[in-house]
Amino acid sequence: MSNVELPNALRQYADGRHTVVIEHADHASLAAVLDLLAAECPALDFRLRDEQGRLRRYVNVYLDGEDVRRLADLDTPVPAAGEILILPSVAGG
Repeated sequence: MSNVELPNALRQYADGRHTVVIEHADHASLAAVLDLLAAECPALDFRLRDEQGRLRRYVNVYLDGEDVRRLADLDTPVPAAGEILILPSVAGG
């Protein structure tokens, strides 16, 4: 079971929740965990992954404080008690 933490900008796609608890096998891939998240919050998945299932370039995902892009990206194994933080990039001038 992992907690997926969402910022204010994404909570509307998760029924207003700041944390979504996802039950998954120990060391399931991040892609598998995101699939389970998508089953629970389909509107959220569209904002996180593109049509090929890859993370959108403006979405940053951290597993236990580590950027998953510096790990194994969507193949990163998620421990049963892993903490996932999803943050969209902020752009502006």
